[in-house]
Formats: sequence, C-alpha cells, structure tokens
Amino acid sequence: MISDYEEERDLTASETLIMKAIWDAGEDIAKMKLQENLKQLYGKDYAMTTVSTFLVNLLNKGYIKIYRIGKQSYIHVLKSEEEYKESQILKQKNFWYSGKASDLICAVFKSTKKSELTKEDADRIRSMLDEWTGDFD
Repeated sequence: MISDYEEERDLTASETLIMKAIWDAGEDIAKMKLQENLKQLYGKDYAMTTVSTFLVNLLNKGYIKIYRIGKQSYIHVLKSEEEYKESQILKQKNFWYSGKASDLICAVFKSTKKSELTKEDADRIRSMLDEWTGDFD
C-alpha cells in the first residue's frame, strides 16, 4: 500500500524554488527567461545546464512539460501552485499533527504575530469557521 507520503514525489528545496519561479510567471515561460528570473528574483545564478537538470527532474515528477518553438524551449505547468500547496499542507497535517486540522490551525495561529492579521483576515477566518461549523448544528 502507498502511503500519503509516497503518492507524489516531493520536490527538493531547489526544485521548489524553480517551480515557484515558474508559477510566478503566470504563463508558459522560456527556459532562458526562467534562468534570468531565478537570478533576479532569488539571487540564484544557476548555469543553464543546472536549470536543465532541475527541469528534467520536474518533468519526470510530473510537474511540468517542456516544448520547443524554434530554438527556444518553454516550460508549461502541469500541477498548479494551489494543488502543490494543498498537498504539502495535507502532508504536514498528517505527519506532524496526526491528521488533526485543528492542531495544525492552532500551530499556525501560535506562530503568527497579532500584527500580521488584519480585520479582513479575521473576518474571512470567522466566515469560514461559521460555514464549516454550521454543519454541526
């Protein structure tokens, strides 16, 4: 049986950074532009061979596909940032908090400074809780 931890191949820290740069582009991105963005946005001056190696790994893990137009290679996202974040939260919840969402949420609140939350944030959280707890009535 495959556990939740084996269902998808996790990204390394460098692969996560590369995917973040790809997701932030908001559309298919040329490999050369990706290399440039990694340097400008994250201070990562990767050689093109290094970027290519990471991209092959991401391709093999099912996160992207690569296609060519003329001499330029482009990267197309297959797994959205939202899907990735949700899978990571689920893994953390199951691993660190024994599957208890309330424990995960409490940990987030404990690690958040009061000044980091706005009234709009609090209203949104209250609204979500009201929506979910309405099922308990």
